[in-house]
Amino acid sequence: MVRISVFIDGANFCYDVKSINERYSDFNFDWEKYIKNITKEGNLIKVYYFTATLKQTLNPTVYKRHQKMLERLRKAGYEVVLCKRKKRIGTEGNIRHQIKEDDIRLALQMQKDAYENKFDEAYLLSGDGDFVPLPEYLKPKGKKICVCYFSKNISDALLRACDYNCICIDKKILNIFFLRGGDK
Repeated sequence: MVRISVFIDGANFCYDVKSINERYSDFNFDWEKYIKNITKEGNLIKVYYFTATLKQTLNPTVYKRHQKMLERLRKAGYEVVLCKRKKRIGTEGNIRHQIKEDDIRLALQMQKDAYENKFDEAYLLSGDGDFVPLPEYLKPKGKKICVCYFSKNISDALLRACDYNCICIDKKILNIFFLRGGDK
């Protein structure tokens, strides 16, 4: 049976969900159901979720919802990898908080797991072109990389580099795997 690990770029996913509909949130996404769907009959080894905690003082309600989602992921047995969040001041003086180190931590974890032969296939939930070297480097070592992406935010180079079972996440998919009411 094929051994599968899943690597989720949390910031990328959050941004992409909102690109489909501003009211959508990754907080209401049924990760367990979706991952079971995409990995099908494979042997799911590990799921990693890379993100940073939100600032409680900026928006306590959103902070609580984010913490609830992270706890749901942990209860499902997923490894939540918390990265740094850094304050950035834009050219117009607006303040943003940007996640730092998430891409490199994801890439290093995938590479480490590949070298330790922990998976045969890796599912990368991100459309970020910064990840192009991963499939380029791991494919010759016998590892297959599947990218799960949103059509509005996908690097063509990443799609070409993976060229294995790529999965587009669209509005229909989000609606199927959206937690309703008491499921949250």
